[in-house]
Amino acid sequence: MSTLPQIEPGQASAEAADALADVKKALGAVPNLAKVMANSPALVRGWIALSRALGEGVLPADVRERLAIATAEYNGCEYCLSAHTYAGARVAKIDSTELEAARDAKSADPHTAALLELSDAIVRGRGTIDDATLAGARQGNVTDAEIAEVVGNIALNILTNYLNNVADTDNEWPLVTPRSRA
Repeated sequence: MSTLPQIEPGQASAEAADALADVKKALGAVPNLAKVMANSPALVRGWIALSRALGEGVLPADVRERLAIATAEYNGCEYCLSAHTYAGARVAKIDSTELEAARDAKSADPHTAALLELSDAIVRGRGTIDDATLAGARQGNVTDAEIAEVVGNIALNILTNYLNNVADTDNEWPLVTPRSRA
């Protein structure tokens, strides 16, 4: 059971209800994550705004889902790992082999692999990477825009990972357990 209340849209304050309506408009549903975020409507608005902005960036949905899976695995976030594995398969059409590889920040596609390796190094280094890591990303044809958006996606994913881990958000997705908890 969640340690923070999940605010149902029909029970929310006017401000929270508006924020949750924006989530429903953007996603087609209101996931439990958003209901937990609704404890702070400002957080819901910030999360959905950053999600939208990054969705309009240079990284395609299948790469963003893989980045989310790798970060969720590292942070031990069962909710996010479950949600992004589901979205990766159903929405981004990533095959099961690539979904599993993403948990290890790997991909058979060289460019996607370079992005995942960069993201993994940034996450593990808590925002610090060495020159060799950056040079490796550039050798993988990772652009400056992609580097910036990898960092943006990390920030978005750490936000949701940490909130879900703190709140112990009720998971409505098909369960995928982080290896650290298995």
